[in-house]
Amino acid sequence: MHLLSVEHITKSYSDKILFEDVTFGVETNDRIGIIGVNGTGKSTLLKVIAGIEPADSGAVTKGKLVTIRMLAQDPVFAPEETVLEHVLGGDIPQLQAVREYAAIMEALERKPDDPGLEEALLTANQKMNELDAWQLESDAKTVLSKLGIRNYEDKVSTLSGGQRKRVAMAAALLQPSDVLILDEPTNHIDNETVAWLEGMLQKRKGALLMITHDRYFLDRVSNRVIELDQGKAYFYEANYSRFLELKLEREEREAAAESKRKNLLRGELAWIRRGAQARSTKQKARIDRFVALKEQTPKASSDKLEVTAASTRLGKKIVEIDHISKRFGERTLIRDFSYIAVPEDRVGIVGQNGSGKSTLLKLIAGKLHPDQGSIELGATVKLGWFSQEHEEMDESLRVMEYIREGADQVRTADGSTLSAGQMLERFLFSPSMQWTPLSKLSGGEKRRLQLLRMLMSAPNVLLLDEPTNDLDIATLTVLEDYLDDFPGVVFIVSHDRYFLDRTVDRILAFEGGGVITHHTGNYTDYQAYAQRQDTTEQPALSSAQSPESSKPEAREKALKMSFKEQRDYEQIDGWIADAEQELKQIADKMETASSDSARLQQLADEQQQLETKLEQLLERWTELNELAEKIVAQKKN
Repeated sequence: MHLLSVEHITKSYSDKILFEDVTFGVETNDRIGIIGVNGTGKSTLLKVIAGIEPADSGAVTKGKLVTIRMLAQDPVFAPEETVLEHVLGGDIPQLQAVREYAAIMEALERKPDDPGLEEALLTANQKMNELDAWQLESDAKTVLSKLGIRNYEDKVSTLSGGQRKRVAMAAALLQPSDVLILDEPTNHIDNETVAWLEGMLQKRKGALLMITHDRYFLDRVSNRVIELDQGKAYFYEANYSRFLELKLEREEREAAAESKRKNLLRGELAWIRRGAQARSTKQKARIDRFVALKEQTPKASSDKLEVTAASTRLGKKIVEIDHISKRFGERTLIRDFSYIAVPEDRVGIVGQNGSGKSTLLKLIAGKLHPDQGSIELGATVKLGWFSQEHEEMDESLRVMEYIREGADQVRTADGSTLSAGQMLERFLFSPSMQWTPLSKLSGGEKRRLQLLRMLMSAPNVLLLDEPTNDLDIATLTVLEDYLDDFPGVVFIVSHDRYFLDRTVDRILAFEGGGVITHHTGNYTDYQAYAQRQDTTEQPALSSAQSPESSKPEAREKALKMSFKEQRDYEQIDGWIADAEQELKQIADKMETASSDSARLQQLADEQQQLETKLEQLLERWTELNELAEKIVAQKKN
């Protein structure tokens, strides 16, 4: 079903064109990821589609009954509004009924003998039954709990910025909409919550448009990608991994076309230099052709961000953490933790929000002190701190002035020296942008600038606290390449599973109660280990809790697979591979049928059915493998 049309929209700020002549449609099953370097207008495009900002030209049209709901980066709340009031604040009849019922119940607590209120309660109760609205409040609390918000009556104004964003996300997810727009939904939530949100959006009915830097999330949720590049929009019927393949093919075609244009230009130039006179129509036509070829110079493709700042030499002693503990009030965040960093260590720090991850980085940086134990840094250690709490920037400063406050020049890895201006260019700040006031930069551009200022100090130990927040995928990709060659030590707190898989080889996991466990490998390795522990330890925990566990006659009945389960277990890997291959074939067909809307719709329906089938197969695979692991564990015992 067609939901809305974006027709020839253009938007610019001052003399900068963000995007020009963008046209596309949104269908019911579309899950569209918006990709582009910070400052290309991704958030602005979403705001124009949502009707929050006007376009300079063009139009966005939607069906009369189509509802659009947007989760902005900086959501707005009513004064004195509570968490639950905001989440239940939609205008659909069910939500109105829940609010009316809650208000009457609250009034009855104050005046329990008021007959008018008792009659109103009966009416409200009947309305709740008619609209089947009883489940809504329970669903609201469940979603809030999943997002780490458990005090439902707190005033939203008392919450942190990250908590407010999660409250707004709960409202966006709970309140029905045909088109849901999410701007960086994975910021400020931990890894487990990102995985939960991913699953929820995969099952959600209706269209989805989103901006996210989380590449695993984008790959698993999206089925279309719109790339904004140099004011132009490129469209791909693909998820993120397939988008990368198609983008590479597009750039190769453009490079081949540019090579052909240059060869033609050389031929025309040789002819012009031979002194031909424009006396005939034919000669005049060739001169016109030469001019036209010169004017066909393509727009610069996406600039490539380069990071070449060197680091200061690092000695043998780096960071030594010896039996430290840290409490805040009654909460123990870190309990008796020790760690010794070795050269070229790449350490990922994971755990639920509020578990103490950022506190550990602050202890290493000396911004906090442990209650017990000690942290010693080597004499040659030069820390680079990149905090998730946005540094206070003097908005009146210009880009160049801000960077020069940190350093005028930097020595690169090959021994050469680069000025502040040259480094800014490598970080995609053109000479004209270098004298732009900070107040005119986007949030992502400011974060990129802060990253550059930190790297220009040539640190040899990096403390990166949620570095992926507000940085675009292009910047993250180059930061990952930089960390590959960085000769120092890196500690990273991040909820971005792809970034952790790409950059770390050790995991420090906050397990709760101040316990921090150490694991070798990247985040996926740690996750696999944690899942194995869940499946093998749960039976042991249950039996340990049972007072009868020591009695032989109380032993658990031997587990075994049924004939059907055994058959499925042996064949399901092949079934999954077949479904994935069919999906790939459909994606290829959709690419070739891009101009045939009827054929595209048919293929999209087939794709949706296959994705549902694959999801069911993966759930079955998980169920069977968990059963197999339990059987193996029981035999060992």
